[in-house]
Amino acid sequence: MDKNSLTLKNYAHIGDAIWEVFVREYVIFKTSNSKLMHKLTTERVNAHFQKSMLDNLIPLLSENELELVRRARNLPIPVARKSIQADYRLATAFEVLFGFWYINDKNRLNEIYNIISQLEYFK
Repeated sequence: MDKNSLTLKNYAHIGDAIWEVFVREYVIFKTSNSKLMHKLTTERVNAHFQKSMLDNLIPLLSENELELVRRARNLPIPVARKSIQADYRLATAFEVLFGFWYINDKNRLNEIYNIISQLEYFK
């Protein structure tokens, strides 16, 4: 399989891991306390937070990136509760973006990392 045949689910899978590594790298420079590292990480690696990060990024996305978000938020997800389904769908779209950038455009990924690390909501 080459990178041109990857699916949105493939991008979401790798994007989830890339986001968690980014958060963990951020956290290790904040503290060396294990409990606090875990707390800071779990606060940022969850559907609600990822959805909020996507909300912050939407105005900065290109038309192609917005199209990825639109397609990704329509992926079937294994969440039964309708009340949180919207958050999970948008979190999946967030992960798709990170996976897409990681595979196809590391410069854009680094640009987004820099933007996110400056957001008050992330700190």
